[in-house]
Amino acid sequence: MNGAQALFNALTSAGLDTCFANPGTSEMQLVYEMGKSDAVRPILCLQENVVTGAADGYARMAEKPAFTLLHVGSGFANGIANLHNAGRANTPIVNIVGANATYHQPNFPEHEFIGGKITEVARAVSHWTREAKSSSEMGLLGAEAVREAMTGCGKISTLIAPTDCHWDPAPDAPVDVTPIATPCVAPDTVEATVKLLSNGRKTGLLLGNHALRNDGLEIAGRIAARTGVQLLGETFPARLARGEGCVPVQLVPYFLEMAQGFFAEYEQIILVGAMPPVSTFAYQHSATSKVPPSCDISVFASPDHDVLAGLRDLEAALGASGEEVSRSPRIEPELPAGTLTAASIGQSVSLLMPEGSALVDEGATAGLDLYMHTAGARQHEYLYAIPGAAIGNGLPVALGAAIAAPERKVVALQADGSGMYTNQALWSIAREECDVTIVILKNDAYAVLNIELARVREDEPTAKMLSMLELDRPSIDWVKISEGMGVPAVAVETAEDFHREFEQAMAVKGPRLIEATIAQNLQPVVDLILAQQRGA
Repeated sequence: MNGAQALFNALTSAGLDTCFANPGTSEMQLVYEMGKSDAVRPILCLQENVVTGAADGYARMAEKPAFTLLHVGSGFANGIANLHNAGRANTPIVNIVGANATYHQPNFPEHEFIGGKITEVARAVSHWTREAKSSSEMGLLGAEAVREAMTGCGKISTLIAPTDCHWDPAPDAPVDVTPIATPCVAPDTVEATVKLLSNGRKTGLLLGNHALRNDGLEIAGRIAARTGVQLLGETFPARLARGEGCVPVQLVPYFLEMAQGFFAEYEQIILVGAMPPVSTFAYQHSATSKVPPSCDISVFASPDHDVLAGLRDLEAALGASGEEVSRSPRIEPELPAGTLTAASIGQSVSLLMPEGSALVDEGATAGLDLYMHTAGARQHEYLYAIPGAAIGNGLPVALGAAIAAPERKVVALQADGSGMYTNQALWSIAREECDVTIVILKNDAYAVLNIELARVREDEPTAKMLSMLELDRPSIDWVKISEGMGVPAVAVETAEDFHREFEQAMAVKGPRLIEATIAQNLQPVVDLILAQQRGA
């Protein structure tokens, strides 16, 4: 047995059966092993940020990690943005990064990054990073990588594997693949939280990670029915059970100004698998926390805890197990007509999306209307594509979700500008015949930056400023891009045309793209920001 075989056996023994890959010279031993085995399904991606984003989407739906195959430091670096998103989503991922042979690395001092520096880069976006020093470590480190990735709500593990560690002989020894125990919420914390929920103050239970999946929401719903606490959700949910029959939650708004109004009525917030709600970016003369100073924040469970077990303990301590929960009703909006907007697209999606679908959202500035108008859709899993705010994860997450759950229809609502970061995902979606319908929300702009520009400008924007935000010279033709990648596509400009094309896409299996040119008015948001600035 060689090191590559020992590593492959460790990964498969730990239950990993899917690999998203963009391999190169230093990964050929593992390509060879996967090609000889039926234990792993390899998914070829054309760019590394598609690889890491697809692994993110896969694990969110499969609730176990895939492993990636990335080529040396430069390949790993190409995938960092979506590893950042996955880390913020607490997604379990195992990265295998090939490196030059240990004895050969000194021959390329000008390429030091390709060799010895990979570990330093990997640590920036990984919870666990190791470099194999010999072939005898490959199986042991592979098993450890999986075990670490599965702790808490999920971690990112990165193993750097030099090529001589792949081909040198390795011991055929058993490795420990038993999961590492996830910390439980302490009984004292449960008792203290019961007291908080009984003190009569206006309280929000801010849920994150596994607390937003169906099992967590059911328990939280019973706690809310017992105590009157309001169920809130983190701004960027990795996966949220949503729609008809699900326990409803209110997501914390993204924009600081809206979030401050959202939290104004609360006296205390209890975090359950969520991080403290802060502004994604700092703004001059503005608070960083979305919660007012008068509101107390306490932590019941962090993402490192067994969040579901903690919620069960809290439910038992409150005697809430028999409570009836509030559920979202099915709401059928009116048939949309006329001008195509984010709201009318949301109406069509709500009317037509099948039960059990996965809805991947990277709608950017269209996202507010899309989210609001799909609240009454049939039951679905909502995946916010970019929890780390690194744009360009929508198409890869849709790819990974479709691989993990081929029985589900996947609908990807994708802003046009950020979609160009990883449009290569369309090729893999076509190749794997994924049941994914992509809606490109085309406004020919990085529209959100018009809002951010309002925070720093003192007068009207100039043509030069706007030239760095606009995508209309030339306008990007998504139909040609999609068809060139093998995904059938159509362009629409009215609500009626969109509804017809989306209905057809929902009726058949397989990939399809709809380029939807939308009318959009962001001036009310800009006015809100400018008014607050003048008030400050």
